[in-house]
Amino acid sequence: MPSHADLERYRLDLKGMRSPHGATPYLEALASYADREAGRYHVPGHKGGAAAGPVLRDHLGSALPLDVPACTYGIDIGPEPTPLYRAERLAADAWGAQRTWFLVNGASEGSHVACLALAHRGRRVVVQRNVHSSTVHGLVLADLDPIFVDTTYDQELGVAHAMTPEALASALAAAPDAAGALVVSPTYFGATADIRALADVAHGAGVPLIVDEAWGAHFAFHPGLPDDALSSGADLVVHGTHKTIGSLTQSAMMHLGADGDSHLSVGALERSLGLVRSTSPSSLLIGSLDAARSHAAIDGRALLDQAMGEVGLVRRAVRDVAGLEVFDDDISKRPGVHGFDPLRIVVRTGHLCARRLARRLTEGSDVHLELVTDRLIVVHFGLGEPVYEHGMRFVQALAAAVDSASGEDYGPALLEIPLPEPGPLAMSPRAAFFGPHDVVAFDDAEGRISAETVVVYPPGIAGVVPGERLNAELIRWVGALVEQGATLRGTFDGALDRIRVVRE
Repeated sequence: MPSHADLERYRLDLKGMRSPHGATPYLEALASYADREAGRYHVPGHKGGAAAGPVLRDHLGSALPLDVPACTYGIDIGPEPTPLYRAERLAADAWGAQRTWFLVNGASEGSHVACLALAHRGRRVVVQRNVHSSTVHGLVLADLDPIFVDTTYDQELGVAHAMTPEALASALAAAPDAAGALVVSPTYFGATADIRALADVAHGAGVPLIVDEAWGAHFAFHPGLPDDALSSGADLVVHGTHKTIGSLTQSAMMHLGADGDSHLSVGALERSLGLVRSTSPSSLLIGSLDAARSHAAIDGRALLDQAMGEVGLVRRAVRDVAGLEVFDDDISKRPGVHGFDPLRIVVRTGHLCARRLARRLTEGSDVHLELVTDRLIVVHFGLGEPVYEHGMRFVQALAAAVDSASGEDYGPALLEIPLPEPGPLAMSPRAAFFGPHDVVAFDDAEGRISAETVVVYPPGIAGVVPGERLNAELIRWVGALVEQGATLRGTFDGALDRIRVVRE
């Protein structure tokens, strides 16, 4: 376990670094390695591009010289502080963390690490029920016993919002042996929780608050955005940095809060990360995190100023399309919502089936959306994007799709049944996942204990969790989603004809 002196060494004197916030020490070290044509007698096998096939060179040639393996002198090993060490420290400073780790398996990796770290404290954890499936998989890996907390379900929109402080307090009071609490903010639909109040509740109960803030990495860079989780007292925060800040897909960050080591030790986090991280992390992904941090730290405020103004114009234009309703900060007045990310445009399609409308956008205009439900479409913008230009292309395509809609695009677009209560958790997710199982028709699975996670993707929220007993309402609800064209992950055959259930 790193000593206190090690942690102090991590807190570098940033004033002594050249142009600290604009510097990209890791990326600069990669470029230096490539420019000096170092002798490469190691992997990757493409040897910086020299041994790459012509197709790979044609499409990715400029990136290949920067594709460098781990444990390369002068990049992540050698005289300290190494460029990687400096890059992670600069990220910690930019987001206000005590320590930051760069991740190369997405925010999902951070969710797995968080669960494994909590297992150092105990077995039971309080978990927001509409967490991402990666958190459910983390429960399986860490052999944790979840106490699921349902959040406010918005029947009008057909979505579950954030966890309330009252709900967390009730759950922790009923579980005095809880090792921690895991919550999501913002949700896939842009709704945020009152993290400061949640942190107060968690700390009052003596447990850490872990926040999946995968969609909110940009919050720290503008006062007009919802309060970010780190400044609000969260102990551990996971960011899907590629989602909003512009690093490469699959790159992410995990941040230890300013006082987070009072609940989660650096040693526990390091050991847990060692269980799931690749021994061959992509230097391209790490370099993109370094560059994205610099971009956000230097230009984030100005870019977000511009983006927030332009997205307001796009939102206004969407409102002019007949039959559509667009949500803005007013969504914060709904139960279970504390704030709203303005870089998301959430459109309710009224009597039009949103999934059929999205298909028209894709097939007719080559326009692809971030998220589609039975009644909502969600458009997302990132830091630095020409929001107005891209947004107006979407508006024009949307208007054309609505104008061309036919009778089959209307009708029973909304699910006539409400979101069902999940079945009771009959056994731990790990026991259900790894125990003996049968494969049965999904329609015949009522009363059986699921051995797998059934995920509607996006948004990646588990409709069924391993260990939950399936009920008729849930089977009907998931079946209706499939009929409307929803994509499922985690199921036995990629569809929902069959499902693995625990052999009892």
